[in-house]
Amino acid sequence: MRIVKNDKSKKTFCAVLTACALWASALASAASTIDAHITVAADKPGPKIDPNIYGHFVEHLGRGVYEGIWVGEDSPIPNVRGIRSDVVSALRKIRVPLVRWPGGCFAELYHWRDGIGPRDKRPRTVNSAWGDEPETNAFGTHAFMDFLEQIGAKAFLSVNVTTGTPGEAREWLHYMTEPAESALGAQRAANGHPEPFEVPFVGIGNETWGCGGNMTASYYADVYRAYVSALAAPGRRLIASDANSDDYDWTETLLEKALFRHTRSFMESAELAYISRWPQIDMVSIHFYTFAGNDWGKKSPTLGFSAGEWADSMLRTSRTDEMLQKHSAILDKYDPKKRIGISFSEWGAWWARDEKAPSNLFQQNTLRDAVIAGMTLNIFHNHADRVKMANIAQMINVLQSMILTRGKDMVLTPTYHVFDLYQVHQGATLLPTEVAADDYVSGAVALPALNVSASRDEKGVIHVSIVNIDPEREAAVSLALNGTKARSASARVLTAATMDAHNDFDAPERLVPSDLKGINVRGDNLKLKVPAKSVTVLKVQP
Repeated sequence: MRIVKNDKSKKTFCAVLTACALWASALASAASTIDAHITVAADKPGPKIDPNIYGHFVEHLGRGVYEGIWVGEDSPIPNVRGIRSDVVSALRKIRVPLVRWPGGCFAELYHWRDGIGPRDKRPRTVNSAWGDEPETNAFGTHAFMDFLEQIGAKAFLSVNVTTGTPGEAREWLHYMTEPAESALGAQRAANGHPEPFEVPFVGIGNETWGCGGNMTASYYADVYRAYVSALAAPGRRLIASDANSDDYDWTETLLEKALFRHTRSFMESAELAYISRWPQIDMVSIHFYTFAGNDWGKKSPTLGFSAGEWADSMLRTSRTDEMLQKHSAILDKYDPKKRIGISFSEWGAWWARDEKAPSNLFQQNTLRDAVIAGMTLNIFHNHADRVKMANIAQMINVLQSMILTRGKDMVLTPTYHVFDLYQVHQGATLLPTEVAADDYVSGAVALPALNVSASRDEKGVIHVSIVNIDPEREAAVSLALNGTKARSASARVLTAATMDAHNDFDAPERLVPSDLKGINVRGDNLKLKVPAKSVTVLKVQP
């Protein structure tokens, strides 16, 4: 049996694993039911879970933008100002808080003036970041901000560092945010939007260690400082370019060289002096993708994968917790007051390329993706003291999508349904949890079978998210509430008979959440059975 404590007041992850426990896990793996005990510390509330953890990522790639979002005003597909209405309706339902755009690697080749003004006069370019796909620039700044307004989300703008300049980025932000009386604001007004846009989040570069300029951390730190000088503004949060997954040296170097800037002020004697320092980094970014194992060249097919590939995918996803622990430890050294957040600005499953796929990086979305999403979001919740934003890659028709489209048709994926179930955690207060459960063991993989997080919303309702990563065994769960008692409880669960169960255009509701029956409530203790390979959200009414 393994004990996992999700309690930031002590340790993020505490694993008690002895030779005896390994032997017990091996025996448990042969059993038909996982024995699990969950304790929710309702009397020890933690930090707020930032709604921006549920952010999304949109890049000009495949059919992520064109057809996925933008169909044009003249399209027979129902739309509002060219933006398809069925997609808007679906995204509003899950309360998307913010969207990162225009990339990704595409952002490092994007020049914003190509995407403003009359569409018939915009230059047609080539998306050399993604297979030289044609780019019409029909979807530009105004369409993106219109899309955000329609779905009720905020803007996370990624500015071009590789082929752009601080001056170009500054002009783009001024074009978007200055009053119409200014020169750039007047251009925006002439293009149809007199009122300034709000741009609360700006990412300075994307993967600057790779497609974003092939930079060293030391060089990027200097570049970042230059962009800060051009872009810093009240109410605007700046996100530094990401470490490549577990590149902890990158985070260390960036913080050492670029974290602080000095405040200068005239004293009463008119003598110019340094009086304080403040962080010029609001968040540091991390990018990390799940595939089966740790080899980019062996990612596993989207359908028909093996039990071993399922296990390797779960192991890879579990590394998210390790990375957050280690990046957070570096931040704690430089920022003990926790003023700087982590933006997990690209995450999700990336499977092997399907030659029959209708567009670049299009992949089917299965129950495996749903379990990965549930695990990852639980990990983000349990690091809510540092994780202030995350962006799943990508929103529509690309990688681990919420939505798949085919012409006028639309399908909601299993991952979408997890985001729908989990939206109850947005803005809620994290409650520490402790889980004692049998391990899931498959070959060389041994992991806690259950992955859990809990929160309490403004009305006092407690929600517990339980992910059972074992594809064969259900879990008999005994859940204890410390500091409160339950009057009633209900739950919704997402599961299926096969690991690669999915929705498609012929069967769009093959895999959807359903009510979980048989919950027993006795004061501060609940008992329930959680199916194998499932994502469950338990609602407890105190």
